Order: sequence, then C-alpha cells, then structure tokens
Amino acid sequence: MTISNHFRLLSRYNQWMNGKVYAAALQMGVPALREDRGAFFGSVFGTLNHIMVADTIWLKRFAAHPRAFRSLQAMRPIPVPDSLRQTLHDDMPALQAARHSMDAVIIAFAEELTDEDCASTLSYATMAGQAFENELGLLVGHFFNHQTHHRGQVTTLLSQAGIDVGVTDLVAMAREEGRS
Repeated sequence: MTISNHFRLLSRYNQWMNGKVYAAALQMGVPALREDRGAFFGSVFGTLNHIMVADTIWLKRFAAHPRAFRSLQAMRPIPVPDSLRQTLHDDMPALQAARHSMDAVIIAFAEELTDEDCASTLSYATMAGQAFENELGLLVGHFFNHQTHHRGQVTTLLSQAGIDVGVTDLVAMAREEGRS
C-alpha cells in the first residue's frame, strides 16, 4: 500500500470512528458530556472539541502548502483557533455537524494527496510562533495519529460511563468495506 493510499484509508477510518464516537457520546446527557473526567481536555465534549481545534489548525497548515490543494479551499476563510482549548462549538449538535463537514474535507484531501505530495516539504509555525519545516507525509501521519490518540481517550471516558462504542479496530472497518 502506498502512503497516499494509507492516508485515504485513515481518512475513512477517521470518519467511521467519529460516527461511532459521536453516536455513543450522544447517549450521555449534557451535564455528563461536560463533566470533567480527568482527561487532557477534561470532558468528553472538551476532548471532542479539541480534536476539531487541532484538525482545523493542521488542515489550515496543509492548505498553505505550495500545491494549493483544491480540497482545502474551504479551510482558508476559517480562522485559526486561538488555543488548543478554544471552544469552537457550544453544543453537541453543532459540534457533530461541524465534525461531519470536516470529515468530508479530510476525505477529499486524502483523495487528492499523492505520494509525491507526501514527500514534499511543508513550512509552518506552531501556535507559539515557532517555525518548522517537515515532510508533508510525516505531518499528515501525525494528524491522523493525533485524532486516534484523543478518540482513544474519549472511548475510555465513555466506557467508564458505561457506554460501549463498539469495535474500534481499523481492520474491522476494512472488513465492513469488504477490504479484508
């Protein structure tokens, strides 16, 4: 499997898992969703919001790549979040709608990526203004890994609250798609 095909697979996994996580999270009441459960970003809602914040930051960085990915044009007018804890959406339905839209952008971006793009360099700055240059493929890999890391926290928080997200394995999604 090429790196660009792997990122296409991860984009579909991202969407599949977000659907499962949001469906499970919606079983909680608003107070339970916002209850600080000791995760990096406090609550289930806070962690789901953080994933959106980080996805926004990275997609905006990817949109600044010299390749000018057409799939990321929708990201250009969206403001860069002020902090990793910024609340982008105040309620779960708005957050879920934004997540659904962003997942479509991520899939389109992954479909547009080539192996040559992944081998190219992206210059960007951190939230603190520190400048870096890295291979785009490394950064896209980090992007997907970050989502998985925090969704893992959310599935743990949901499990602790008695809510089963179900199977979360990438191979389970591939089997559902008939790609085993």
